Amino acid sequence: MAQNVAISGNVNLTPTQTKVALPGSYITDFNFLNQHLPDTYEKEFERYGNRSVSSFLRLVGAEMPCTSDLIKWSEQGRLHIKYEAVVVKDGAAAADTVITLNIANSAIRVGQTIMISDKTAGAVSAKGIVTSVTATEVAVALFDASGVPAFSSLGGADNSGTSVDVFIYGSEFKKGTNGMEGALEATPDIYENNPIIIKDKYEVSGSDMAQIGWIEVEGDNGVGYLWYLKSEHETRLRFEDYLETSMIEAIPAGASSGALGLGYKGSEGLLYSLEDRGNISTGAFETLEDVDAVVAQLDKQGSIEENVMFVNRGTSFEIDNLLASQNNFGASGASYGLFDNEKDMALNLGFSGFRRGYDFYKSDWKYLNDATMRGGVVGGGIDGVVVPAGSTTVYDEVLGSNAKRPFLHVRYKASETEDRKMKSWIVGGAGGASTSDLDAMEVHFLSERALCTLGANNFFLLK
Repeated sequence: MAQNVAISGNVNLTPTQTKVALPGSYITDFNFLNQHLPDTYEKEFERYGNRSVSSFLRLVGAEMPCTSDLIKWSEQGRLHIKYEAVVVKDGAAAADTVITLNIANSAIRVGQTIMISDKTAGAVSAKGIVTSVTATEVAVALFDASGVPAFSSLGGADNSGTSVDVFIYGSEFKKGTNGMEGALEATPDIYENNPIIIKDKYEVSGSDMAQIGWIEVEGDNGVGYLWYLKSEHETRLRFEDYLETSMIEAIPAGASSGALGLGYKGSEGLLYSLEDRGNISTGAFETLEDVDAVVAQLDKQGSIEENVMFVNRGTSFEIDNLLASQNNFGASGASYGLFDNEKDMALNLGFSGFRRGYDFYKSDWKYLNDATMRGGVVGGGIDGVVVPAGSTTVYDEVLGSNAKRPFLHVRYKASETEDRKMKSWIVGGAGGASTSDLDAMEVHFLSERALCTLGANNFFLLK
């Protein structure tokens, strides 16, 4: 009679903290022509260190749910009104004390006092009061009896074709007159973005799962010894990186693009938003004047007191060298970085921040240094971004109220029954899954999200 032999215990399909002889825990790779088995290292050598490039948005942003395919918010417009590149109407002779400006459908009203200036080195200007406004022109009576100044050498003797800037600084009315004609409505800038769906998948066949080798890997439950979990874990890490890099690099599909024709909308990532609505600085930080140019632009925007610079290695060294040159001993490097260096101390050749009008904190951005990501882009690359710290108040078009928001935040689709912030599930017919007749285990990853860049005018893109 045949004997039935039963093996007690279940096949161990999760990492074990110790090497336990269990069914399915063996690999057959023995050659009878070779009497020696190879010596193997059970732990992989991490030659690239921590390979993940994510962490930027976790440091400077926040995440919050949304329920719609479209996210809209409004940002405050400028409080005061200014018109640039205004053309002085032909025929405004130098002796004239009344001139006409070609401004179509302006918000300028009769009785307001304005300043007219050009952008030449001499900064020629004139002041006057608005006497009439039409759909295309604004008539101004000058306060200066000498007439129209020569705003620019671009124009002739009568200022023909001269381009000037105009801003309102007040108003003046005579006694016993009516009040201001017309009124102005607040005109906030409304922005929108749409979330995109990001997916990835890992698959291993049931047969390969039964051929288990002793390779130490980092699993979800800690360090373990199942070889195939290494690939699953790396897929998860790679997907988490893509969640961030998608929010940084995404661009909307153009009106006649091939992607839009196939039904893909794209999204506004950080770099696109800064190119479109932010400040752009090009060139190296070699002198304090280069920093002052950034500070001067911040003065014209929100004047955020604290800012964080996320830069690549080259720009980081540029800033270190610039700051070190401001020290009396910078040329010799005697106290380069730490100004109280002693002879027995390790010399600190870097700076973590500085103050020049505003506080700037400097940090390396690994994404810009990684050779497989932005660090491998030669020419026309991104050197870094300057991100304002803190939060800002915006009007949420969905909530219908003002809300405090960080300048950068990720909106992910979620409801009471479905959370798409970071979904993962297992399907197939192997590895404990029994959802289909597929002789494999599939691990699926999904997220649906968009990045909202609030107050992009306070950011700097370094190129």
